[in-house]
Amino acid sequence: MKMKKENMNRRKALRNIGASMAGLLTASQIPKVMANTDNNRVALEALPTFTGPGSKLGWNSMGPLVFYPQKLPLIRLTDRPVQLETPRHYFRSAITPNNAFFVRYHMPSVPTEIDLNIWRLNIEGEVNNPAQLSLEELLNLPPNEVVAVNECSGNSRSFFQPRVPGGQWGHGAMGCARWKGIRLMDLLERAGIKSTSKQIQFQGLDLGKGPKGYGSHAFMKSFSIDDPALQNALIAYSMNSSPLPILNGFPVRMVFPGKFATYWVKHVTWIRVLDHTDTDFWTAKAYKIPATPQADTTPEAIAKHEVDMVSIGTTQLPVRSFIVSPDDQTQLLAGLTNEVCGIAFSGSGKGIASVEFSADDGKTWKKAVLGEDLGPYAFRTWRFDWTPSESGVYKLAVRAKDSDGSIQPDHTIWNPGGYVLNRIERQVVHVGKTA
Repeated sequence: MKMKKENMNRRKALRNIGASMAGLLTASQIPKVMANTDNNRVALEALPTFTGPGSKLGWNSMGPLVFYPQKLPLIRLTDRPVQLETPRHYFRSAITPNNAFFVRYHMPSVPTEIDLNIWRLNIEGEVNNPAQLSLEELLNLPPNEVVAVNECSGNSRSFFQPRVPGGQWGHGAMGCARWKGIRLMDLLERAGIKSTSKQIQFQGLDLGKGPKGYGSHAFMKSFSIDDPALQNALIAYSMNSSPLPILNGFPVRMVFPGKFATYWVKHVTWIRVLDHTDTDFWTAKAYKIPATPQADTTPEAIAKHEVDMVSIGTTQLPVRSFIVSPDDQTQLLAGLTNEVCGIAFSGSGKGIASVEFSADDGKTWKKAVLGEDLGPYAFRTWRFDWTPSESGVYKLAVRAKDSDGSIQPDHTIWNPGGYVLNRIERQVVHVGKTA
C-alpha cells in the first residue's frame, strides 16, 4: 500500500527518536484484505459467528487477515471502529513489533492525517500556566522510559460464557513495548495545578458517533487527581525506539503502566485539569466491572441489580500467562524434547515471580525457566523443555505468580463487560508414535 508522505522537519530533536516517520497519512489509504496465495491461504468467505471454545480457531479470534498502514497482516474484528488483533506467533518474544501491535479504536473516525506544523498538545483547565506544546518541544524535555504491557480490557472476551456483547477478541488484544516520552507529572507541575482540581481528563483525535444518547462523540478518559496511576504515566512519542505508528497513537499517546488500554488514550491532544467529577460517557458510564473478587458475578445478579459496578480504572492488570508454542497444529513425537514457551505478565508493579508448567491438565506442576526481566510491567518470557514419554493426547497448562503474591485462578469468571479474564490457560496437543 502506497503512503503519501509529508516532508517532516528533521531537526536535531526529531533525530533523537530514530528514523523519521511521515507526519501525514492520507484518507485514501483504504485497508485491503489479503488475497489467497499458495503459501498463505486467507479465508475471504463468510466466517462462523462463534469464535470461542470449540471453534476452529481458538487462541485468536476469527477474522480475515488485513493490511493497514504501517502494519503487517493482522486479524480484523471490525473496520468501524478499527479493531485489529495480533496473531499468536508474535508473542514468542517479550517485545511486540510495532507493525504487529494490536489496534483498538472506539470511534469510526480514525485520524489518518496529522500535520505537525499545526498539532499541539494542550494543557488546560485548572492550571496556572496553560500550555500548547509542539512535538519538537516535547522531544527537548527530559525523557523517561518504561517497558509495559498494553492490554485491551476485553482481551479474551470471546471465551466468556454466557457470551457478552462487544469486540469478540481472542487472546491477541495485547502487546508489550518500550515506551519513551515525558512524565505526565512533569508537565502538570510546570503548568501549576490549582487547589480546586479534582480530575485529569485526556482526549485524543478519534471522533464519531458513540452509543446513542450519551454524548459520546469524542473519546475521553479521566483519573482522579490523587490516583497513583498519574505518578507513573508517560506521554509517549516513541515505541520500541521508533515514532508511534499512526494506528497506535502518533504523534503522542498516554501510557499508564499496569492499567488497561482504555486509559492509554491515542493521539492525545488535550489534557484538562477539571474542577469537577468527569461525567463524560467513557469515564462515567463505560468500562465498569463488578465490585466483587476478581470482578466475578452472574447474569442473574446483574439482571436483579444486586451488584455494585465500579470503573475498571480502579483495578490493575491481573496476573496472566499464555502458552504461545506449541499450538494445536504442531506435530509432536513421543521421546523427543519439545520447547514449550510463552509469556507472563502482571499489572501489580511487582513483576513476575514464577511460572509453572503442567503436562497433565494441572494435576502436577513444574517450574519453568524465566526469560529476561525487562521490568515489572513487561512481558516475561518463559520456557520448559518437555519430553512426552508416550503417544496420545495431552492437555498442557501454564500458570504465573507475581511478586505481590497473586496467582492465576483455575476457574473462569463472568461479568457483563467481558473484562479482566485471567484463568489458567490450556493447550491440547497430540503426540504421535516414533515406531
